[in-house]
Amino acid sequence: MRQVWQTLQEDFRIIFERDPAARHWLEVLCCYPGFHALLCYRLAHWLHGRYVVFLPRLISHLGRFFTGIEIHPGAVIGKGVFIDHGMGVVIGETAIVGDYCLIYQGVTLGGTGKETGKRHPTLGQHVVVGAGAKILGNIHIGDFARIGAGSIVLRPVPAHCTAVGIPGRNICRETTQTCPLDHDQIPDAEAIAIRALLDRIEQLEQQVQQLSR
Repeated sequence: MRQVWQTLQEDFRIIFERDPAARHWLEVLCCYPGFHALLCYRLAHWLHGRYVVFLPRLISHLGRFFTGIEIHPGAVIGKGVFIDHGMGVVIGETAIVGDYCLIYQGVTLGGTGKETGKRHPTLGQHVVVGAGAKILGNIHIGDFARIGAGSIVLRPVPAHCTAVGIPGRNICRETTQTCPLDHDQIPDAEAIAIRALLDRIEQLEQQVQQLSR
């Protein structure tokens, strides 16, 4: 119980560190659905670990009803995890979320079918998952990785890398550890590819003009 209490304290503390809108402890306690969802999850997970059958799923269901966040009691979630806004977040039964991860609204940590066993993603520590991102299947997301908003990730992402696009493509960088909230630093893979194509077309047009003279 002491460990559970320390984990809840860290879940509460991290909100003030990562959300500039959090100004008062009572505001966070009463008005942050991500924190409420984690409270429900930790109780349900504790019961699930003691092989209680029905009650953990009921608590999870009630938590989804009140917060819009669905976390299966069987999932494993570390300390200091912050679910910001949270509406539409789904975390599957065999998902693992490491310490101090940051998850925005509309994120899905889901499976890819009806396979059994480990079928949901594993997130390392300090991972940032942007709004609307989908991470599907039994894949590993490395420590300090970022998943761009709206991305669909079907393959592993190494530590300190950024995955963007549909399907997600890995762009490795060494600065992902410095500022997890600095989303404007996430590269645009499509824009880079289009710019390269335009530059190549311009070069070819210049060559054609020179040959036609």
